[in-house]
Amino acid sequence: MKKLFLLFFLSAFAILARAQNLPITGTVKDLEGTPIPSVSVKVKGTTRVSSANSSGYFSIEAKIGEVLTISYVGFTSKEIAITSQSLGDITLAESTESLNEVVVVGYGVQKRESLTGALSTIKGSALKNITSPNVQNLLAGKAPGLFVAPGSGRPGSAGAVIIRGQATLGGTTSPLWVIDGVIIGSSPGDLNPEDIENLTVLKDAASTAIYGSQGANGVIIVTTKRAKSGQMTIDISSRVGITQLTNGNLQVMNGAELYDYFASFSNANTISFPRWKPELRNSNFDWWDLATKEGFNQNHNISFQGGTEKLQSMLSIGFYDESGAIRGYDYERYNFRFNTVYKPYNWLTIKPSLVGARRGVVDKQYSVTSIYSNLPWDSPYDATGNLVPHRSSTWVNSVSTNYLYDLQWNKGSNTNYELMGNFDFDIKITNKLTFSSVNNYRFNTYSASSYTDPRSNGGLSVNGRITEYRDEYTRRYTNQLLTYNNSWGKHSLNSVAGYEFNDYRSKSLDVYGTGLIPGFEVLDVVSKPERTKGGISEWAVQSLLFKSSYSYDDKYLAQVSFRRDGASNFGKKYGNFFSVGAGWNIHRENWFNAKYINNLKLRAAVGTVGNRPSSLYPQFDLYAVNPAASYNGVPGLLISQLGNENLTWEETYTSGLGLDAAAFDNRLRLNLDFYIKNTNNILYNVPISGLTGVTRLYQNVGKMRNQGIEIALGGDIIRNKDLTWSLDMNLGHNVNKLTDIYKTRNLDGSYTAKPIIVDDGLGIAGSATRILQVGLPVDTYYMPEWAGVNPDNGLPQWYKVTRDANGNEIDRTKTSTYAQATQEKLSKASPDFFGGITTALTFKKFDLNAVFGYSIGGKIYNYSRQEYDSDGAYTDRNQMNLVDGWSRWQKPGDIATHPIARYNNQDKGNSMSSRYLESSDFFRMRSLALGYSFDLKKYKVRNLRVFLSGENLFVITKYSGVDPELPANDGAVLFSTGPSVYPMSRKFMFGLNASF
Repeated sequence: MKKLFLLFFLSAFAILARAQNLPITGTVKDLEGTPIPSVSVKVKGTTRVSSANSSGYFSIEAKIGEVLTISYVGFTSKEIAITSQSLGDITLAESTESLNEVVVVGYGVQKRESLTGALSTIKGSALKNITSPNVQNLLAGKAPGLFVAPGSGRPGSAGAVIIRGQATLGGTTSPLWVIDGVIIGSSPGDLNPEDIENLTVLKDAASTAIYGSQGANGVIIVTTKRAKSGQMTIDISSRVGITQLTNGNLQVMNGAELYDYFASFSNANTISFPRWKPELRNSNFDWWDLATKEGFNQNHNISFQGGTEKLQSMLSIGFYDESGAIRGYDYERYNFRFNTVYKPYNWLTIKPSLVGARRGVVDKQYSVTSIYSNLPWDSPYDATGNLVPHRSSTWVNSVSTNYLYDLQWNKGSNTNYELMGNFDFDIKITNKLTFSSVNNYRFNTYSASSYTDPRSNGGLSVNGRITEYRDEYTRRYTNQLLTYNNSWGKHSLNSVAGYEFNDYRSKSLDVYGTGLIPGFEVLDVVSKPERTKGGISEWAVQSLLFKSSYSYDDKYLAQVSFRRDGASNFGKKYGNFFSVGAGWNIHRENWFNAKYINNLKLRAAVGTVGNRPSSLYPQFDLYAVNPAASYNGVPGLLISQLGNENLTWEETYTSGLGLDAAAFDNRLRLNLDFYIKNTNNILYNVPISGLTGVTRLYQNVGKMRNQGIEIALGGDIIRNKDLTWSLDMNLGHNVNKLTDIYKTRNLDGSYTAKPIIVDDGLGIAGSATRILQVGLPVDTYYMPEWAGVNPDNGLPQWYKVTRDANGNEIDRTKTSTYAQATQEKLSKASPDFFGGITTALTFKKFDLNAVFGYSIGGKIYNYSRQEYDSDGAYTDRNQMNLVDGWSRWQKPGDIATHPIARYNNQDKGNSMSSRYLESSDFFRMRSLALGYSFDLKKYKVRNLRVFLSGENLFVITKYSGVDPELPANDGAVLFSTGPSVYPMSRKFMFGLNASF
């Protein structure tokens, strides 16, 4: 009887335990046994949620028999059936692309599985294989469709980013940067890459339309590292190394080579400068060796974080310092970031933060142009080691200046301070409704100064010059959002509605003074104010926004968004933008029985985004105060701009299809996207008659199309306890075409769209031109077509093409008279295919990773060859050696790539033509790193990794210049190169990462 009673009691207790909530505990670890902090723990089918502390430990109220969903960013989620109160250790496996991974998107987060838009995520750890203070330089090859023109080798030089092709003619092509929910602009500023947790690159309408008039060029969302609860942790990263310049395939001549080249001129007997004697062949000064050195680079960062469940804080401090591999240029930057999360009540979360940076440059840089152009026969020093003055009679190029003579005194410097503060908070109104507020104030001040000594070449005529420049701006940003999140049965709905305001005000001062005593470097000492300029600029944008995503049974997905923007710099102040997206998780269908497929999803989206002109007030007639129009000492007003009150938004209509797939326990991954971007109402500063004194007018002038494909393919080739090897590749392909352009009036009164000839943005007279014509890419080169060398007489040749009234070619002949050559539509600048390859190998405590980049199908206009490969036309500067496969015409019958060379050649062979159009194809090793991790947990060291890395180790290309990846220019991508290119540097770094 007692036994029966005991059995009944135990059965009743078990039933009761299953029927009531109990504290369920466990510890979450990774495959190596390291605790994972802040893991999300949710009781499946309920709203009960908890999170793990810094030791991976969690506790949550649940019933025996219920199921817990354990998830964390970057790991494959796991469902655990509750069989007892203590679940012990729970292991999560790291996943490259987990379906339940939470992805940061515009104004919120979403599970990856529920996304309908095209986007790419990049972990902060993937950015650490390149050493640079600028985030843009770290993105090359990291995501499909993301084209990056890197910065040059000059310390601090920033790259330029284009997402899915050029979508405008006159505006910026840079994407919008959003940092921790704050719209920053077309540049991330002085963001420290070490502070980045992850990046999300938004590419299609479904993901960018919520940013409206600022989303046409794509959006990059940056999430920085945040504090986590638990015991304080300290993380240190440090690296030091050297930088070396690389000059690619460009080799200029030494003294002997240049002498032999001059001696080979067909008219060498006419050379008559005083030093033209056989002993000149032995004169050889190395201008490259003079200007270059091994640069030094160091980057140190430390962060502190920790706290309780109610209060968590994080402080990070960074220092970056680099001395250029071209002498005389030093760059340094200090960063700090402090953020706090405070939860005084269950319904209130307060998130203040403060971010700051100081950037400084000291500039006494040696001349980059002189590395290539200065004659090796001319030395900056005389026989006694003293500097030679300007226009020395001892130089062959006796009209040139000796820049070293000026560098005795001349110098420049600049400093930038950036400060940004946030006061953000979330109010949990109900379990399903949250109010979020982001409030940001940003202040930036930039100052630059230069000193030009009265004894220097630039200061002789004005008895010295001092310049001072100041620019400061403030930017206010706020958004107020209501977020509704609800799940019932098989339905899931997430909606966001909000208001956003963003304004900007800048003030500048630009002062020149001349006439000074050598050595005095302040404006107080100048005798004459040469120039005083200044300005104030302001704009503001306000917006209403809404987005909603719906999921049924995690199979069928739908998403809509709408935004209404109002901007101060438009005649038509308000514009509307929208998107509609849908997705189908095929792998969740009951009839889908392919067990090896982990994920198979189709996506589709359409929508609109916009762009605004760079000009602040193009809708107004503007007048400028101009001293040139002064009367009786009082400046007058001159019209400077004709307004266009009908100017409207540049609008890009995007449609796209996508496929996401993962198989074999996520060991094989594929993302495929196809898109079409049609841009209407293109904004362009149109040339007009100068009768009024104004020569251009902003108008909406045409249409453009970009279409392409993006492929990301990756796999874990080997994955076991001791050895893993992964390989990831991505490819982008974009085709651009101008589909309409503004029409001009003909003599008969009709209107037609005529081609527009534009320059290549290099700013050098005689460089390449391009054509804007309906049906062609907007980066199509337009110039005489090179026809080679006449084998009979060695003269240069170009094509002379005859066309009928409809533009059809009816005859093609060769001519050696440059003026008779016809202008032809030739290759485009942008590549057909570009992308990156990343591979990572880990064996026990060792890790090896490599990053490669490639580009296929583009063309560079190598203007530098017009000067350094000039067939004798330029005799006042050095010349380049012919690369493999090139040859010079010497005698009748020679089949050569290069015409006859003459002293002071007037054959025009070095004039602009497709002779200097070269393939920009390349394959580059961007980085290679080998690391080792020590197990020092018994010494309270959570992690210690040391590594050696090399960057820009090699490039395979046929391009004859310095580098086929041309450096960006002020945030713009160039496809032409001038005579002065700061080569990309090769870096060798040693570093360590430690956590305590």
